[in-house]
Amino acid sequence: MSGKSTNITWHDQTVSKGRRREKSKHHSYVLWFTGLSGSGKSSVANAVAERLFQDETHTYVLDGDNIRFGINKDLGFSEEDRKENIRRIGEVSKLFVDSGQVVLTAFISPFRNDRKEVRALLEDDEFVEVYVKCSLEACEARDPKGLYEKARQGIIKDFTGISSPYEEPANPEIVIDTEKSSIEDCVEQIVQFLKEKGYYRNI
Repeated sequence: MSGKSTNITWHDQTVSKGRRREKSKHHSYVLWFTGLSGSGKSSVANAVAERLFQDETHTYVLDGDNIRFGINKDLGFSEEDRKENIRRIGEVSKLFVDSGQVVLTAFISPFRNDRKEVRALLEDDEFVEVYVKCSLEACEARDPKGLYEKARQGIIKDFTGISSPYEEPANPEIVIDTEKSSIEDCVEQIVQFLKEKGYYRNI
């Protein structure tokens, strides 16, 4: 969608992103979890958020289903609507980063270009792509919401992995394999990465 607003002027805020980071004593950034439905994105994202929260980091989780109850309730699952879904989430995520928080987003976000455009909204050290790797077979066997069964029956159209493609990240910052690793192990892998990058709260 092209911008339609006219006669608008950007207003800088008195309290800067840098000052908010100084106050919270940690970097602000996006942990962008991408993967097939049933791969474990939301489970891992919430587990990481809990770990960060316990270590006094300001966090918020944006979940693919939850966001469609509110800001994106007007969107369906066509390719165009999916692109707009991710565009809006990217803009919301940018606001969280500006507020000095760590935002964890759990969205299939199947298209590389859409994820690339979100990355472009942020500074170089503000976007961490986490590929939640899990085979279609394993995700379909789990099928926690019964979506794959409905997709196979043709009840759900444009379903990622079945009737709509998923484009794996080419160069994600982190790859976690939820077929081979427990949620706890995935959390440790992500936390270790954040500490190595200097993103973890100074406690």
